[in-house]
Amino acid sequence: MIMLANLPRPNAERMASGQCSYSRPATDIPVVGISRARPAWCAVACRLVSVRVALVCGCSLALASAAARPAAAQAFEDVGTRAQGMGGAFVAVADDASATWWNPAGLAGGAFFSTILERAQWRAPVDTPIAGPATQSRTSAFALAYPALGLSYYRFRLSDRGQSDSIGAMQPGRQDEGRDVPVVRAMAVSAFGATVGQSLGNHVVVASTVRLLRAGAVTTTDVVGSGALDRADDLRVTRETRGDLDVGVMVRAGGVSLGAAVRHVGEPGFGSGDARVVLTRQARAGVAVRRSRVGVFDSLIGAVDVDMTTATTVFGDERRLATGGELGLLRSRVFLRGGLSTNTVGDREWQESVGASIALRAGLYVDGVWVRGAAASRTSRAGWGVSLRSAF
Repeated sequence: MIMLANLPRPNAERMASGQCSYSRPATDIPVVGISRARPAWCAVACRLVSVRVALVCGCSLALASAAARPAAAQAFEDVGTRAQGMGGAFVAVADDASATWWNPAGLAGGAFFSTILERAQWRAPVDTPIAGPATQSRTSAFALAYPALGLSYYRFRLSDRGQSDSIGAMQPGRQDEGRDVPVVRAMAVSAFGATVGQSLGNHVVVASTVRLLRAGAVTTTDVVGSGALDRADDLRVTRETRGDLDVGVMVRAGGVSLGAAVRHVGEPGFGSGDARVVLTRQARAGVAVRRSRVGVFDSLIGAVDVDMTTATTVFGDERRLATGGELGLLRSRVFLRGGLSTNTVGDREWQESVGASIALRAGLYVDGVWVRGAAASRTSRAGWGVSLRSAF
């Protein structure tokens, strides 16, 4: 039974920013089935479990940073209207239900109850050419969370167009030798997740999201020309069921947060032959600073994120650097966001994003984001996202 009597009271400063955080330390996260008064042997056992959790998550983070193969799909930026409005600098912010995707350890510092219903669409480059590398994604998401538990459902439809070697799906046939072969890959993913965490002292939280995936992909050389990616979305995809795991850590001290997250720890794979897809491991770290009542602003958040692994895309290798901020106005009824991101291992083309939230009533917001890179860029993506978010 969850000990509701021991829940901390809301922190007035965070309530003003619309996040309704809590003033007591992370150690007050409710624990199922353990009473506050317990014998000495139980306290020792709990401490050993906490150390074990810390070691497991720490090892996962280290292995992911040191030995991960490049990621090929499902970027961090595929989910999160607030996150995209801040340019994708969100791993150390993650204080709403989208923490189930960005950093599971962020739930402990968020609202007592948070929900998100989201829809987004992205494409790259900005003006999709008739030929050449291109990618497109459509995302639907629902998540609900409180500090001790998060539940989420994400649905993706991703389509890529590239050459046979960049898609990594098939090799040219004998009749195609000596010339480039345009290949289109359509990938469908449904992900059901449950997020739980453990506090270590007053400032550190480690957490994980266990997922059940239904996913698959299909490749073809028959879908070409204008609108190829839209037609690829109509291709029938055979799906398989796999398990997956994300882990994260969050360190908070005063108004500064340090966060790190690793996605697809087990690198699940789907399909065989030409349609084989592996969700390769991804790691990202970030830092965020929060302030309240800065000049005319009710609240201020500034953040920077950096990828710790390199992703392989149809455009080549990619490792993102992102920075962004959020401002609260009009007694936290309106929030404005802006951000920049770039690739640090390829063409350094900056991508801009802007976003906003409007309170429909206390604790209920409509979020929006618009992303657009340079029109002349061959890698910058463009798109939009909208969500209905609650935070109480």
